[in-house]
Amino acid sequence: MAIRKKLYTATATSVGGRGVGTTKLADGSMDLKLAHPKEMGGNGQGANPEQLFALSYAACFLGAMKFANGKQKKPLAIAQESAVTAHVSFGERKDKKGFGIEVQLDVSLPGLSKDQAKALAKKGHVVCPYSNAIKKNVKVTTKIV
Repeated sequence: MAIRKKLYTATATSVGGRGVGTTKLADGSMDLKLAHPKEMGGNGQGANPEQLFALSYAACFLGAMKFANGKQKKPLAIAQESAVTAHVSFGERKDKKGFGIEVQLDVSLPGLSKDQAKALAKKGHVVCPYSNAIKKNVKVTTKIV
């Protein structure tokens, strides 16, 4: 989905690729060694793109729910310990023409009823740029925990 006005641009460079390389942010705030996970034949001695996506999606989705909540006429009380855990799975696509990912988001909103949490998660998907970027391309399951 195109954006109307750029508010921020993050710039990262990867050298060597997902299994034997590095990836770093242009501003120097993060510089990571990359490695395949042990489950994929690697040594697990570095980060991988699925982990980085999980970190990003979890943080962004929690922020999106808070943003959506703040736009309501009567915002709900969102507990400080509210959390989103993103499980990003990598595997061969069903058509066997490459690889894909699936995501499960575990949403914990203490103090809210299950119905309130579900409604807020639904609104979070509407505004979250990650949810919008992968809509119709990636299976995303949202679980209220």
